[in-house]
Amino acid sequence: MPGLHVSAAAVPRQPPSVLLVGNPNVGKTTLFNGLTGQSARVGNYPGITVDRRAGTLSLASGDVELVDAPGAYSLSARSREEQVAIEAALGQRGNPPPSLIVVVLDAGCLQRNLYLALQLMEFGLPLVLALTMMDEVSDRPPIPANVARAFGVACVAVNPRTKAGFEELKSAIDRELTEPRPSDANVQYGPELVSLIDRVAEALPPSWHRNVEHDRALATWALLSLERDDELAAPDELRQICLEVRQQAESDGLDIDGTLIRARYDYISERLGSCYSVAATDARTEDWTERLDHWLLHPGFGLLFFLLLMLGVFQALFAWADPAIGVIEDAISALQEFTVGTLPAGLVTDLLVEGVLGGVGNVVVFLPQILLLFFLIGLLEDSGYMARVAYLVDRLLRGVGLHGKAFVPMLSGLACAVPAIMATRTMERRRDRILTMMVVPLMTCSARLPVYTLLIGALFPPSNVFGIVPVQGLLMVCMYVFSTVMTLAAAAVLGRTVVKGQRVPLLLELPRYRWPSWTTTARMMLQRTKEFLTEAGTTILGFTVVLWVLLSFPRADAPPHLDDAAGRATTVQRAEPPETQTAPASAEPTAIENSYGGQLGKALEPVMRPLGFDWKITVGIIGAFSAREVFVSTMGLVFGLEDTGDEDRSLRDQMRAETRPDGEPAYPPLVGLSLMVFFALACQCMSTVAVVRRESQSWRWPALLIVYMTALAYVASLVVYQAGLLLGFAG
Repeated sequence: MPGLHVSAAAVPRQPPSVLLVGNPNVGKTTLFNGLTGQSARVGNYPGITVDRRAGTLSLASGDVELVDAPGAYSLSARSREEQVAIEAALGQRGNPPPSLIVVVLDAGCLQRNLYLALQLMEFGLPLVLALTMMDEVSDRPPIPANVARAFGVACVAVNPRTKAGFEELKSAIDRELTEPRPSDANVQYGPELVSLIDRVAEALPPSWHRNVEHDRALATWALLSLERDDELAAPDELRQICLEVRQQAESDGLDIDGTLIRARYDYISERLGSCYSVAATDARTEDWTERLDHWLLHPGFGLLFFLLLMLGVFQALFAWADPAIGVIEDAISALQEFTVGTLPAGLVTDLLVEGVLGGVGNVVVFLPQILLLFFLIGLLEDSGYMARVAYLVDRLLRGVGLHGKAFVPMLSGLACAVPAIMATRTMERRRDRILTMMVVPLMTCSARLPVYTLLIGALFPPSNVFGIVPVQGLLMVCMYVFSTVMTLAAAAVLGRTVVKGQRVPLLLELPRYRWPSWTTTARMMLQRTKEFLTEAGTTILGFTVVLWVLLSFPRADAPPHLDDAAGRATTVQRAEPPETQTAPASAEPTAIENSYGGQLGKALEPVMRPLGFDWKITVGIIGAFSAREVFVSTMGLVFGLEDTGDEDRSLRDQMRAETRPDGEPAYPPLVGLSLMVFFALACQCMSTVAVVRRESQSWRWPALLIVYMTALAYVASLVVYQAGLLLGFAG
């Protein structure tokens, strides 16, 4: 393979490349940070590193490029992160072949970790083994020199957190780069399987051929990978040969996967015994991780503990973030008032105040809740508990076609769907990622909370059920339960129709429990905050400006009895309180009503009327397609309330007092319930659509997302409203 051997006498044009590979959660990224001085994200949950990172490693012979690849359990690609690691190790998809590979091994799980190392040895790639987690296996640690003799490659013990063993590792890397020693592994597969492997090897593209050992290793990789993952870079002819060989083996009663895996583990087991001290005992005492898992992985107590923990997380989410949200709201309002008072009245000022600052405020105001959720999830990830939760909920999610790892994106979706969809990168297979992307937006994100708060506060009286349970609080809880049930139901339907695929078992590392790192968690919060503001903020800002244009044009001249600021807001006087106002049938049309947005709302009113929505609510729904929380500010514009000083209270009063021409309330509780159901299911977030487009690399899936969620919202809202009318509830 070109680039694998570096001559001591030659002076390369580019510095040698050293690749870090290993199973998820073995301390690889921490090792990378320590060797390069960078600050890549570190965690105690499988799948933290998704994209490869590069840094400079200083050695005695000069600087080299050190690349941190995503975690991979083997070279048989099952997830996107494993695919990236494989392409980096084998020099595929334009990746330059590494000069040396450092395989990071968890000393406590040496046998399983050596499986990946053995596959790389079969390719004849020069390797260095780095043993981590030695302090966690003090009862029977492997001896690096024994591991080196057993497998014929250099081996060094390191502690990525304390940097112990770093100099020995750098010396080993320098030595192998100067005098490379290709690794070798002679695994016995049996003549029947070898003949099938050779058949695939003959079908390899000419540019892939190296030597017999390399070609057989590449053919073995193709047999295990190409059938189950169509994202890999491989010619169609080779993929077809692999399918034919597997079909032939199946008809002959030969289990290719099982035979290959057993042969490799037999090879490892034969040599593993000599890797430990002769004086070491096989007796092993139960550590505190196993004692905790006895309870936390229990199907009964484990789920109960998780539910109580999540209850505490959500309570903290709303209680602790509320003061910060108030500060941000006050800051945005003050900035808007300052802009109005500083700049001359006109179109530019309106655009800055209502469009730009209003758009930014709609995003930033929910940042405290999102930050707090990321912080709490980060602590749970870093402690190792999140892997246990994925294991606990795997049975439930598998029943509806989702993978156990879908739990983390679903939980993140309670804050915002944008980072939740980005979190699907760590999941098994493209099919699982796509299915999770399609249902995560149904989770009740923080952007829906202002809508629910407005509607519940305005349209549902503060009464109690059975005299003790508050109706308003119960409705909020019901909306969360409703969204979760609909998410699982949508996954069950989509997973059996448009996103069909074979179900695979959950393969998940259960790391040892560790004390979370506050620095690591804080770094993760900053990283995800940047992603959220970049992905969500820019899109929402753009659509908010478009919305402002729709609701502001054609421009209407302000009546002479109103000052400029008030004239820009409304053309209707509000001398009397909302409770004493009569039906607006004879009132002069407002500027909003005459705007393009208002005209569009009136045009769509016949379509929305069966759901209980008039043109005003329809305009609010149109505005909310940029971002759900924009519904509140849009309704404030529709009712001409942006300059009242207490928008939320005034809007609630106005909606509660709004009447039809016959004097009946325009928005009874049944309309509020129908509207909340619509918002729970509709795809009203263009940031989510944009992220799905980027992550899926196709317009097909975001188009499906918009169509099915909008149709589902309409039908569900129609059923709720019409059923309520049939049951005698006022509509």
